[in-house]
Amino acid sequence: MLITIVSFLGVLVVIIIAHELGHFFTAKASGVTVEEFGLGFPPRLVSVKWGGTRYSLNAVPLGGFIKMAGEEDPKVPGSLASKRIGTRLLVLGSGSLMNFLLPLLLFSVAFMVPHNMVFGQVLVEEVAPASPAERAGIEPGDTILEVNGKSINDNFDLQRSVQLNLGREISILVQHGDATTEEVQLIPRWRPPEEQGAIGVAIRTLSPTIVRQHYPFWQAIPMGVGECIQTFTLFKNAIISMIIGTTPTVLAGPVGIAQLTGEVAKAGFSPLLEFAAFLSINLAIINLLPLPALDGGRIAFVLLEWVRRGKRVSAKTEGMIHLIGFAMLIAFLLAITYQDIIRIISGESLIP
Repeated sequence: MLITIVSFLGVLVVIIIAHELGHFFTAKASGVTVEEFGLGFPPRLVSVKWGGTRYSLNAVPLGGFIKMAGEEDPKVPGSLASKRIGTRLLVLGSGSLMNFLLPLLLFSVAFMVPHNMVFGQVLVEEVAPASPAERAGIEPGDTILEVNGKSINDNFDLQRSVQLNLGREISILVQHGDATTEEVQLIPRWRPPEEQGAIGVAIRTLSPTIVRQHYPFWQAIPMGVGECIQTFTLFKNAIISMIIGTTPTVLAGPVGIAQLTGEVAKAGFSPLLEFAAFLSINLAIINLLPLPALDGGRIAFVLLEWVRRGKRVSAKTEGMIHLIGFAMLIAFLLAITYQDIIRIISGESLIP
């Protein structure tokens, strides 16, 4: 329990501070008055005022906020709303930008930190009839060596490589039972039949060996960039799969994410950094959704003003819309949290 609480709060603080610092620095640089930089949500526990801004630590450790003067009212001196459209878009979008940049650091450090790597042979145990694998000539007893030139060392490697390339042709290097090798091409399916995967094989890792490994920074940084790109692709493909109904929709609130964080933390510091990077990317994307109370919702009002050639929605109306949106968001989070608690009581985990 202690590991779960400490790791969850640690990850949350890093992600939130990065997000709010993005807003903070761009607001300050743009001449916007930042009234408060808050970690957590009120009630306020402690605070200090410095440089015209109050820095506060609050009781509910599930988020953070930047309170800027006149976010909707351009009549307020030093207000965000009084700035040009481009400036407002920069300030509002900079939080998510920081959450996109943070994973570059987290993934790079994760590769530099000693971590466990699994090395083994991926054996094909079954091939589904009429599947992409069968049509490509893959047979039970074959060993999968590479996908698109990348070595495959365990089941996770293959599953990840396939998920990154749904709907696109991939090259798979296989070793047949007679020790001959062959490179085959196939296209992983978006909509496989029930009980089948995207390429239609059942696999097992033979003779897995765990090796402690780390990389120097000049290798880790490019690898971190590549990991970010792949994470974006996996996130996009997961959303598409949920929309078309091939993957069940799994939602987790703060309690569920805390449980996940604790389970990942037990695997080591490097996996925890990777999970934090994944959460940061998720937060960035969710915050950009055009929903009231989120950064994306505020950006939508600025873009609407631009489309209407400078004609704004009234500050009162916009403020009310964001207030209603915030209330709905809290209600949604409470509903998900209730499901998380029921799931935990029943002994289930979000990790398959």
